[in-house]
Amino acid sequence: MKNIFCVLLLSMVQPVLAQTKLEKAITNLEDHYDQEKVYLLTDKSQYAAGDKIWFKSFVFDGYNRSALSTTLFVELYDSDKKIIDWKTILLTNGEGSGDFQLKESLPEQVYYVRAYTPYMTNFNEDFQIVKTIPVYNPSSTESLVISKSSDWSAKAFPEGGTFINGIPTKFAVRLSSNTSLPENWTGKVIDTQNPKVPITTFTSFDKNVAAFTITPASGKKYQVVIHDNAGKDKTIDLPQVADSGLHLDVNSSKDGIKYTIKGANLKQQLQGYKIVGTINNHLAYKANIKQLTNEVSSLIPPKISNGANAVLQLAIFDEQDNLVAQRLCFIKPNDLKIEKAEIIGQSIKQTPRSFNSIDLSPESYFKNYTVLVSEDDGSNKPEEENILSSLWLTGDFTSKIDSPAQYFSKNANTEALDALLISENWKRFDWNAVLSGSVPTIKNNPQQFLSYKVKPIKNNALLVNAPVSLMLKLGKNQPVLNQFITDQNGYVYLNNLNNDDPLEVSLFVSSENNKEANTDNLFVTVEPLVTPTQFKGNFPGTKYTLVKSGANKVLPPAIAKAINTQKNNKKIESAEIQIDQVKLVGKKKDPKVELDKQLSSGMFSGEINSTIFDFVNEDQRAAGANNILDWLQGKVAGVTLQRNNSGINVPYIRNKPAKLYLDEMITDPAMITSIPVSNIAMVKVIKNSGLLGDAVAIYTMKGDLQSKNTGKEATKANSAIIKGYDKPSEFLVEMIDEDSPAKIEKDTRETLYWNPNLFDSDYVPPRIKFFNNDTAKQFKVLIISFDEDDHILYQNEIFK
Repeated sequence: MKNIFCVLLLSMVQPVLAQTKLEKAITNLEDHYDQEKVYLLTDKSQYAAGDKIWFKSFVFDGYNRSALSTTLFVELYDSDKKIIDWKTILLTNGEGSGDFQLKESLPEQVYYVRAYTPYMTNFNEDFQIVKTIPVYNPSSTESLVISKSSDWSAKAFPEGGTFINGIPTKFAVRLSSNTSLPENWTGKVIDTQNPKVPITTFTSFDKNVAAFTITPASGKKYQVVIHDNAGKDKTIDLPQVADSGLHLDVNSSKDGIKYTIKGANLKQQLQGYKIVGTINNHLAYKANIKQLTNEVSSLIPPKISNGANAVLQLAIFDEQDNLVAQRLCFIKPNDLKIEKAEIIGQSIKQTPRSFNSIDLSPESYFKNYTVLVSEDDGSNKPEEENILSSLWLTGDFTSKIDSPAQYFSKNANTEALDALLISENWKRFDWNAVLSGSVPTIKNNPQQFLSYKVKPIKNNALLVNAPVSLMLKLGKNQPVLNQFITDQNGYVYLNNLNNDDPLEVSLFVSSENNKEANTDNLFVTVEPLVTPTQFKGNFPGTKYTLVKSGANKVLPPAIAKAINTQKNNKKIESAEIQIDQVKLVGKKKDPKVELDKQLSSGMFSGEINSTIFDFVNEDQRAAGANNILDWLQGKVAGVTLQRNNSGINVPYIRNKPAKLYLDEMITDPAMITSIPVSNIAMVKVIKNSGLLGDAVAIYTMKGDLQSKNTGKEATKANSAIIKGYDKPSEFLVEMIDEDSPAKIEKDTRETLYWNPNLFDSDYVPPRIKFFNNDTAKQFKVLIISFDEDDHILYQNEIFK
């Protein structure tokens, strides 16, 4: 839905020629209040320590994928607000993906994933997404359980915000809780002077809301008494009845939004009042009332949103441009514009470890898909949240909504959605602030990709307004020399960098006699201009609580399966290592073996489970690496690198910290990262071997050994490394072969297929392909896509 703008006038209205305070406010709103929101899809709703969290992010500007930002920060926190890990994600057409590897040592508790663009930090932090992630650990002394108590509060909201004598008024009753809400609840409305006789009664639509209508009388005091299924009662007061004012009544249908305005005891009746409708902080509808009347009605057609679904904010202003009533409503709630995937072929089998496939049409307007396939347990448990509820609801509201996806499901209750919107306010801007002319303070303007400030130093002095040369080397590519002039502060700027391989920046400065300068007196630092911001708010409340574990700790079935899957993965990795070792047997004298014999001794030598990297006889292409630990990332199955609090990559083997040795002496990561790669002779990754256990042993050059690696030999003081974007890991689609050496007895994978960017090419049908586990009889297939006009395709279907 793009470029929404439609001004409709009531039949009694004449065009306004002079720009009023309200007109200026609308201009202010459209010029300064563009805002983004994020939806984060994860492959599962709960995890075991040691799992990998796969995620896909969608960033929207209103109801379209955002073109404002190309960078997203995604951060993983524990319950004490300590950052566990973070990712810098590249956004392409508002979409990006990544993953977090959870440590096996993570204590059992609720963790939180925060996602935001730099531009979003200009606005209220409450609009940044914070996703709740429960993580279980069988070794933890505490256990996550769902809280049985439900401490809730309630409020009643009159439609439009007014409660006027003699005018029937619709109320929404909204429950809220930091933990969980009651399953169902009822209520009655009473007159405090005659409390035993209910004026009306009502039943909740869902856990969140209910609605009723009452015609108030002046001088009366009304209350609502609420009773939940657990036997709890609460009484709340309705607002005081007014003798004058304006009442707004709204009804949404497929034909549009019909509103009726009634005035009571107004000095000039409704003459001079204005009706303004906004969608995503942009004007979509405006009408002025020019005649004396106490009641007007009009139908706002769906074309104000180009026929798309959206939340419309109606606001009524008096003749002095004061806000007197407002109401949120949903455009076409009974006609959701959701496309379905065109499936042209499928082969689904229920037999264990069978190959399955689903082919999508190459002729579709949708070209790029996000696909998740999981085992379905047959419980028919409805979705709690999805991209639809984020796009149309929770992405724009900060209050907690229980199971928001229900409002956009096949059997959604549109009355419940309407009641929910009556109970909400649009908080992305405040009309009074906009009318006063105030604008948000924009400290972080949208910019393309990542930018850096480079500070060259020569002989401990800044180089101000001076020519310098920066040699840029991206990954394994050839270096490129660039000429710059530093500014008056001595800085050079590298703007709009889009790299997920390390970028080495080397400084060179000509000497006074125009000969090449000695780089020993040169120093360079690189400071990112696009940086994360500290989280200042509070994490959302959850339905979980931690209790002390008993002697026999019971895990949820899905978590028990996840832990078994981790054990299977370790078996596969161990089998791969054994196969690699067998391949070495019977070979002629191997230079790598000879180097190992020369450098390793004692318990580091002999027949141990190890993977060796020879830097003397082989070119390991490590010239572009900042240090040897960064280079090791992705080189050995079962070995991952995770940043510590100092930002240094620390090796983990089978998700447990590995011991670090330098020339067979125990050491720490900081010492290892200080050694130039050119000084490394051999790296040995050791798994589960005798007294050593899991370890990474680093050996430096000795005697006449020389590095075989080509390119720049070491990162010197005149060089710095720019990491760039975090590259997502690859989700491997592999068959667990019953005849393989690993001998997997029970395949319990829950996530069977994950592809955040499935696309067609050369008219080859996009194919979803996965192997069954040992128990799945049906599969939950989630498909998300957008076409060029940002029409959404959403499909969450069970395949059997």
